[in-house]
Parts: sequence; C-alpha cells; structure tokens
Amino acid sequence: MGSLKIGRLVLRSLAGRPATLMYPDVPREWKERTRGRIEIEIEGCIFCYACARRCPAGALTVDRMAMNWAIDRMGCVQCNHCVDVCPKHCLRCEPEYTPPDTKKVVDVFVMHEAETP
Repeated sequence: MGSLKIGRLVLRSLAGRPATLMYPDVPREWKERTRGRIEIEIEGCIFCYACARRCPAGALTVDRMAMNWAIDRMGCVQCNHCVDVCPKHCLRCEPEYTPPDTKKVVDVFVMHEAETP
C-alpha cells in the first residue's frame, strides 16, 4: 500500500511543473508588498534618531555630528518599522533583498556640507 502512494507521488511530480525557478535565466518577480532592502535619500534626512530608536535589531546607527546614517545589512530584519516612523519619509523599502555574503555589510551614507538643510 505504501509503495502505491510513493508511485503516485513520483508520477505526479514527473508530469507536473517544476517547483523552482530557472534562476538566473528567469528573474524573480517580487510582489508589491515585499519587504526588503532599506534605502535612504540622505538629502532629506534630519538625523532625528527615530529610525534607530525604533529598530528592534539595532541595525541602524545615526551620528548627528558627523551627519551620517549607517545600516548593518546582515543585522536588518526587514521589519519596516524605521520606514514607518521616519518623519521626513526619506526611508523606503525596496522589494529586493541584500544578497548573501560571508562578510558583515555595513552601508554608510554621509551628507556633505553643501547638502545641509
């Protein structure tokens, strides 16, 4: 009886479509509400620390004196809380993920003196 179930499963999987994509030939289509990589428009940032205070993983650091904003890409859990609390709406969530890596990835964005509000 068990071999009949296994035979039926094998025949169904042979006749059906593959469960995976043919990556990289077929690019992945991201859904509209996919949470992914956090991006910032540094020109609009007022360095208010709201995003860093709200981050549950502690992946964001804001330095008001040096006027820089940093994100630990491997520490970010893509919860989107920082995007929700940003008063200037300069943070956005891109619908793609940070590629896997063996090193810690920290992206630092610096506002130059000519761009200060």
